[in-house]
Amino acid sequence: MPPVLKRLAVVQFFTWFGLFAMWVYTVPAIAADHYGSADPATAAYNACADWVGVLFAGYNGVAAIVALALPLFAARIGRPRLHAAGLLLGGLGLLGFVVIADPAWLWLPAVGIGCAWASILSTPYAMLSDALPPHKIGVYMGIHNIFLVLPQLVAATMLDVLVARVFHSHAIYALGLAAASLFVAAIAALAVPDRPARG
Repeated sequence: MPPVLKRLAVVQFFTWFGLFAMWVYTVPAIAADHYGSADPATAAYNACADWVGVLFAGYNGVAAIVALALPLFAARIGRPRLHAAGLLLGGLGLLGFVVIADPAWLWLPAVGIGCAWASILSTPYAMLSDALPPHKIGVYMGIHNIFLVLPQLVAATMLDVLVARVFHSHAIYALGLAAASLFVAAIAALAVPDRPARG
């Protein structure tokens, strides 16, 4: 595999592990810690689910806006640093879900997650496309996508057990783990070569 693909595999593993944890555990974590109910049958839990739906829609909206500015920032600081910064903002956003006590202020972490999401959906592919030989780009892009699926399979296999046995059913710690995972991905992104020559 090309060196860029190998290094991006590490970035993508920790990125998508963290994203999977966020998608699965945000509602139960915030419902239990901010709304006082871990029971999906309660009105409080459903109110939380509605608010998280708004927050998730919000981070997608932020991503759509931020994506327009990514080429400008990439030209100034390079794509690895840009992606690392995005992932750092996403990790801080997930950490915000853990530490912010007032649910009304959770829109602020959602902005950070939206910045990360904009970069996650585009920057790794931009870095990879410059590094691959044109006649093998389809094969290597397919291999790259394995590194999006694999961490989600790992997360699906281990997170329930981890939350139940290690975190004693406190789902909020899964969001802390997701934040840590994005921080690791941000550090790993700095090791990806910027605009390498095609093989």
